[in-house]
Amino acid sequence: MIRHCVFARFRADVTEEARNGIYAELESLREVVPGFLAMSAGPNISPEGLHKGFTEGFVIDFADETARDAYLVHPAHQAAGGRLVAALDGGIDGLIVFDIAV
Repeated sequence: MIRHCVFARFRADVTEEARNGIYAELESLREVVPGFLAMSAGPNISPEGLHKGFTEGFVIDFADETARDAYLVHPAHQAAGGRLVAALDGGIDGLIVFDIAV
């Protein structure tokens, strides 16, 4: 299984409603990408203070690399990803993506 971890630093003017809309749009790909198993999203709740300004994040579990790769090139992912980047502080610099095999 592949765990796709994404950490975001949203602009201050991006509402919770807008962030949740982006997450919902990404999660809707579960219906069209075989092997998209689950998604969780939300604000950082760690008490450690090591988030370096990345205050929100989401993880998506994929059955394997093939499913993850299909998600990455899917037009709906490209559209939602574009909306995500546009909502971030610094654009693409407000994003960290890290995939791990689980």
